Amino acid sequence: MSDASKHSKVLVLGAGPAGYTAALYTARAELSPVVIAGPEPGGQLTTTTDVENYPGYPKGISGPEMMEEFREQAERFGTEVVYDLAAEVDLSKRPFTIKGDGGVYTADALIIATGASAKYLGLESEQRLRNKGVTACATCDGAFYRNQDVAVIGGGDTAMEEALFLTRMCRSVHLIHRRHELRASQIMQKRVLENEKITVHWNRTVEEVLGDDGVTGLRLGDTTGGPDETLEVTGMFLAIGHEPNSKPFVGQLDMDDQGYIKIARPGSSYTSVEGVFVCGDVADKVYRQAITAAGTGCMAAIDAERWLAEHS
Repeated sequence: MSDASKHSKVLVLGAGPAGYTAALYTARAELSPVVIAGPEPGGQLTTTTDVENYPGYPKGISGPEMMEEFREQAERFGTEVVYDLAAEVDLSKRPFTIKGDGGVYTADALIIATGASAKYLGLESEQRLRNKGVTACATCDGAFYRNQDVAVIGGGDTAMEEALFLTRMCRSVHLIHRRHELRASQIMQKRVLENEKITVHWNRTVEEVLGDDGVTGLRLGDTTGGPDETLEVTGMFLAIGHEPNSKPFVGQLDMDDQGYIKIARPGSSYTSVEGVFVCGDVADKVYRQAITAAGTGCMAAIDAERWLAEHS
């Protein structure tokens, strides 16, 4: 679509579990949704090899394959998926306007499902070994490292939670932190420091992830000027935070201090702008699971359908 304008009753921004579920529900309600897939069609699951914790897949399924099935199911009922990026968004009046690289889109109702991106260290070796021992979700991938030695990177509550979770199945957990004290809450620090399976490496940074076809260890730098050391692990879990993909909506929607879009009505998907709904990880900094994203995608679709019925 070149410099074209396309109008729809419902426009969904994002093509992960939340976006595709919202599209499926609105399509079955005969609202003919359009999905703008964004920079990463399929969302974070496209960077996940095996998904074993989504109900209905007893043998597991690869992340990309699951997202392909989500897309096919949504398209079966009339969803149109457009592979474009939302560059500018105007929520000041209805219909809402979204300018993409390939055209202009307008919609009576907007569902935001743009997700969040895990923060990585920015190492070449880290990117090369993503999904080969480098991951950003202990809940998703911890079971693959049963009885193995792993490392968690970070010093906040999320890192503590990930480390404690991994002690349930891993032989040992090494917590790597660049400072001499943790940022986590006192109760979480206490639990970690008292856990015999967890070893804290203070004043350490990951300089290189070692391994060819899988992680075999980490080369750790010393922030106090000491020599590097090698730590033998088979998995590295990043827990240095997530960044919600909400920049196009800054100044237009209410957000918290981290950039997550706020829910205007508890127990719903309503945002601070009437006719704009939100679902998935761009509003969820607690659970960040495919199934919770899909659940809120369903909520957003039903909210949007009912809102359109009232305002048509």
